Order: sequence, then structure tokens, then C-alpha cells
Amino acid sequence: MRFRDFDYDLPQELIAQTPVDCRDASRLMILDRKAGAINETEFSRITELFSPGDLLVVNDTRVLPARLFGEKESGGRIEVFLLRRITGPDEIWSCLLRSSKKPRPGSFLNLPAGMTAQILERGTDETWLVSFSLKEGFSQWLEEQGRMPLPPYIRRAADGDDESRYQTVFARNSGAVAAPTAGLHFTEQLLQEVQACGVDIAYLTLHVGLGTFLPVRVEEVSEHRMHREFYSIPGETSAAIAARKAGQGRVIALGTTTTRALEHAADNDGIVRAGDGEADIFIHSDYQFKVIDALITNFHLPSSTLLLLVSAFAGKDFLFRAYSEAIRKKFRFFSYGDAMFIR
Repeated sequence: MRFRDFDYDLPQELIAQTPVDCRDASRLMILDRKAGAINETEFSRITELFSPGDLLVVNDTRVLPARLFGEKESGGRIEVFLLRRITGPDEIWSCLLRSSKKPRPGSFLNLPAGMTAQILERGTDETWLVSFSLKEGFSQWLEEQGRMPLPPYIRRAADGDDESRYQTVFARNSGAVAAPTAGLHFTEQLLQEVQACGVDIAYLTLHVGLGTFLPVRVEEVSEHRMHREFYSIPGETSAAIAARKAGQGRVIALGTTTTRALEHAADNDGIVRAGDGEADIFIHSDYQFKVIDALITNFHLPSSTLLLLVSAFAGKDFLFRAYSEAIRKKFRFFSYGDAMFIR
């Protein structure tokens, strides 16, 4: 199986460049796997698709303002994209670096508000290890000087609205470099309405990482290796899932990041282990889902690992029929676009 088997033609004008005025005003496509039926509604009416006893599991990661702009010792401009902090007493981060000339290990960078940084060494893949001079108050400095890392298909600079709209309303654990975009559709009021329907909400954290920004570089699906992403699953979330597996309702995953954390942490009986881990699971083709019963997700890029995950859950032919209908009906695609509920 090849990645190009999951390609599709998408008109550029359907790639959402800005969010809708209200989070839950987006459109929602409903895919019924058993009936093979495709319908649509407004996201604000998603409560009609839940049943008492269901469990909605969400990813509460918070996006870092991970883009920094500065100068090299030579005076040339450089962009530093923070990916992951390296454990230890110093502020050493795995980063992507972008400049006109290849960065040089040992060289220094001048960053906003008097911050300096030193490029230590080349990491794995396309990353570099960078040490920042500020040892205390780094998080505050980053909040003040960093910029929101919008995906490259959003062809504009991030502005003040993105600081809030590219975060979910339940974001609380910082560490992601991209938003769990299915969660962007929920408002505080809509979450309350979901709970009022007799649905419980459980939380986990998965920090979206490097794999979001690097293209797939192999042709064969079997040759691709996923990057590891940190996740943490609380005991109460594990217990709530176990209760549903005992026959008390569905487990509904909000997004592919939630799905990857749950499926990676589960044993063959669908029992999800509480605790921390690093997910490198690659879900595709005939993968047998052990935990989730339904999935809320956005529309994904052609030939992407996320599209393969959703295809494995919905069925490739059925999903691509839904994508064709979404294009015909001019749904909005990708991070700031519309959503689908697959049951």
C-alpha cells in the first residue's frame, strides 16, 4: 500500500485560512459506518449525536507559541521553531532552524528581549539542540516573545486572534506545537450541553510534535515510522473508559491525537493503562481499534498519516466518498475547517 493511494484533489479555496466567527458555527458531516450513510448538520447540534452514558475523551494539550525570530552572529535572520524541551536543569530544546545558510554548531543567536541562544549540535532528522541563556522565567519570556505556530497551509502570519482561536477552550497543559484541531469547535457552553445530555467528559494530554510538520518521505506505507509524542492518561480517564467497556456506553474520541494516545496505551482487551508514555503508533489499513467507538475529527491533508488513521476507522472507500461530497458541497478543510462525526 502506497501513500499516494490516499491522494485527492482539493481546490485551494477550500483550505480554511481563518476560523469561523463562532467556534461551534462550523459544519459537521456525519458518517454512519453501518448504514453507509452520509449526512450533515451544524456543529452546534452535535449533542443530538450523543447518548446518555457516552464518554467523550478530549486532549487538553496547550499549544506553545513556538516560533521565534532572531539573528545569527553574522547578522543573517533565523527562525527558531521549538519542538520539545530536553529534560534537565538548563533550557535546552530540540528545534527546527530555518535560515538562508546552514546553521553552524557552537554559534550564537540573538533573540528578542535580550535573549541569546547557542546552537549545540545536530539532532535526529532535521532537528537541532539549542541552549537558551535564560534559566528562570523562560516560560514567561516565551509567552511574550513567541508566535503561534500556524500550519504552513495557512498562508498568512499569525495574529492576535490566533492566540486564542488556535487553542481549545480546555487547553491547560503546555507542550504541543500544533493544536488538536477537532477540539477547536467546542465552546464552554457546548461542553456543558454535552454533559447535560448524560455524557461524561474525560481528559488526557498528548503533545502534538514534529511529525505534524515533516512530510512523509517514503512511498510505501509499511516503511513509514511515526515520531514519538508524549502523552499522559489520568487514572480517572482510564477508569471511565473501563466502565464503558463493561457495557455502559460508547467511548468517543475527540480527534486523532486522542485516538493515538488511547490506542497506544491499550492492551488487546481495550483496557487503557493510566500513566505517561510516548506514542509512536501508526494506525492504518486493517488496524483493529481496541478502544474508540466513534470519532470526531477534521478533514485531513492528502496522503497524510492522519488521513490513513481515519480511513482505517471509517473504511477507505466510504471515507473518500465522504471527502468527495465535502468538496462538492464546499466544506472547509484542515485546521480551521469543518468537522466530521464518524460512528
